[in-house]
Amino acid sequence: MHEDLLINITPQETRVALVAQAAVQEIHIERTLERGLAGNVYLGRVARVLPGMQSAFVDIGLERAAFLHVADLWQRMVGGPEGRQGAGGAQALPIEKLVFEGQSLLLQVIKDPIGAKGARLSTQISLAGRLLVHLPQDGHIGISQKIEDPALRDSLRQRVAGLAQQHDAKASMGFIVRTNAEDASDAELLEDIAYLRKTWNALQARVRNAQAPALLYQELSLAQRVLRDLASDLTRSIQVDSRENHERLRDFAAEYMPSMVDKIQLYRGERPLFDLYSIDGEIEKALGRRVDLKSGGYLIIDQTEAMTTVDVNTGGFVGARNFDDTVFKTNLEAAQAIARQLRLRNLGGIILIDFIDMHSQQHRTAVLEELRKSLARDKVKVTVNGFSQLGLVEMTRKRTRESLAHLLCEPCPACAGQGQVKTARTTCYDILREILREARQFNPKEFRILACDAVIDLFLEEESAHLAELSDFIGKPIALQVEPAYHQHQFDIVLL
Repeated sequence: MHEDLLINITPQETRVALVAQAAVQEIHIERTLERGLAGNVYLGRVARVLPGMQSAFVDIGLERAAFLHVADLWQRMVGGPEGRQGAGGAQALPIEKLVFEGQSLLLQVIKDPIGAKGARLSTQISLAGRLLVHLPQDGHIGISQKIEDPALRDSLRQRVAGLAQQHDAKASMGFIVRTNAEDASDAELLEDIAYLRKTWNALQARVRNAQAPALLYQELSLAQRVLRDLASDLTRSIQVDSRENHERLRDFAAEYMPSMVDKIQLYRGERPLFDLYSIDGEIEKALGRRVDLKSGGYLIIDQTEAMTTVDVNTGGFVGARNFDDTVFKTNLEAAQAIARQLRLRNLGGIILIDFIDMHSQQHRTAVLEELRKSLARDKVKVTVNGFSQLGLVEMTRKRTRESLAHLLCEPCPACAGQGQVKTARTTCYDILREILREARQFNPKEFRILACDAVIDLFLEEESAHLAELSDFIGKPIALQVEPAYHQHQFDIVLL
């Protein structure tokens, strides 16, 4: 299955779309003023140690203090002989024995600030390359979990260990072998090792002259990261609509991944690049709750603080011979659509899927298998636990950055993010109660109601009798005034 990468660059933001089978599979957006922090390395100062939470707040120069948990401390600091958590009883040491207020630490952001939470930090530095992730403080060679063949895992571990020794026999170098290194040649692996060691040496040189808090190393730009992480043998073309960045990406690829240079093309078309696949329209759809399926069924996707829920509905799909077949076919199509939507919207954390009830165990197994198969293309770690006792599919998807909705949207000012507002009639009755309350405390000549069109219209029509009745009861006139800027639940009562 061929893939195309479309990179739209403007001074204010970079947007990347991964397109496969004529459909957008992933959207990545990085705004110049809101560039992600994950991967950045800082020299930070410990601001506060919290023994009860076994964590510390660290000043790394951001508006909000970052968060360091004892589990994210590089374990050699703890004195473990193997440099690993749990070695030699290392896990027994509490954080207050390891760090102190005012201490300077070399730290890396492992999770961007999300919502009200500050950035999460680790003292174990890792530098990501094309094929490898370098662990400069650790001599361990690890293999990606997605490489499952035991023989291949052992072979890769031995090759990388040998190549690291070949590069520098004196240095203790740790690496994690990434999934796309399965078919890499020794020359390509050696290039990656050399690049990563050069990056680490440059970072160490900056530490010697820095004062905390200070940024020492910034992760690659979105366009460069996409080239590094998403481009593969399946990539047919990489189109960039900025001449300057096209040259920059080609230079980066020439040094880092020569096989991709010829695939990087400058887009010269008159139509905007994203119009080629109606990508802006796809982004708009990805911000909505409802996703229509080709068969007539649809999904309802709700994202909350705790989890994401996906509800599958048959809608108008009646094409099968009987109801069970209709349900089965809708659920199969939904499984494919859900996998795509999770990638497109970048939804992470706990995800609950409510497929339409199926009586056949064979159908349930087939739908679950289709879901797993569709999720296999996802580069983010996904775990599917199968159907629960309530008939829901429970799964998790690693949360690495803000979802598309959280990146592009904010809570509605009218409903404060609840997704609903009071009806005009409810607001009318709130107003009537408030006027009665005010009349018992004050003695104005007149009450004036300020509200939106819909509320005032109700008072002039269906609720006019109740308004007149209240006016007679309190013995005061009640005037009405339209305020176009008010939302349906907003009102003011002015005493004249």
